[in-house]
Amino acid sequence: MHKNIPKFELWLETERGEPLDQPANRPMENFCIIEVKLEDGRRYALNIWTFDFLLLARYPWPYEIDTSQAPAKYVFPPDLFVERLDRNTIEAIITELLAKNEMKEEWLCNENEGT
Repeated sequence: MHKNIPKFELWLETERGEPLDQPANRPMENFCIIEVKLEDGRRYALNIWTFDFLLLARYPWPYEIDTSQAPAKYVFPPDLFVERLDRNTIEAIITELLAKNEMKEEWLCNENEGT
């Protein structure tokens, strides 16, 4: 177990209770926003994608691969790629990032921003 890792609260956009047929319920090919709140008041917001979502991101909404349309020639990347979008995986990743002091400064929220 890691020592000296600050306790944190994790909010996952995917836990908002969408119906089972919605993309949020595809943990291996999806994207979401997360918020990490530390005990000292710092808040981080990250746009995360699964590795499998990258292929889908090259095609227009609703993110279904349509071979009649050419894929995008570029895609702006997220803040972080992960294997899957579920609470256990993301909590483990955030714990590791905190342990290695790898939470990026650009992920920090300004104090004046709302939650």
